[in-house]
Amino acid sequence: MKTLILNGSPRLNGDTAALLAVLRENLNGEITEISAYRDNIKPCIDCRKCRTLPGCAIRDDMDIVTSNDFDNVIVASPVYYGLLAGPLISLASRFQFYYSAKAFLNAPIEVTPKLGAVILTAGGSKGNANNAVPLARVILRIRGAALPDEKIIMSAQTDSFPAKNDTAAAEKIRSLAARWNQIDRS
Repeated sequence: MKTLILNGSPRLNGDTAALLAVLRENLNGEITEISAYRDNIKPCIDCRKCRTLPGCAIRDDMDIVTSNDFDNVIVASPVYYGLLAGPLISLASRFQFYYSAKAFLNAPIEVTPKLGAVILTAGGSKGNANNAVPLARVILRIRGAALPDEKIIMSAQTDSFPAKNDTAAAEKIRSLAARWNQIDRS
């Protein structure tokens, strides 16, 4: 089993990292993590080459993200003002070539079906992720990953209650990993 994590957190030891550590401890198989902050992924520059040629003209680590080699995709991010982290949104802008292939080239790009999940952390008193979840769903859908509601894991109020102490979120992650570990992928 191969899992791709799209990590929108700038902090190596922050709340999102704490929950991803729980995932790593419990999920079998190969895990590849792409950091929207640290890996070499540029935003879409609207060069429009994808309107005439399949794929994106920019060569960088986005090639890993768009690979069909993964069985699972996880979007993990802190929530800033109700949104995914900015660099993760910039990464998502690079999915433009999927639209262009369908709309301009009349040749939709096939993606293999995957399982998807979202792990979010949010400070503040409410941990409002109302706008973050729809974009995370779009990212997963473009990558071929279905996202039932029970696969949205949120650790809220991390300003006063660090995610590393959020036993409910950790248990949801353990449960997700256990379910995925039991799936026969042969």
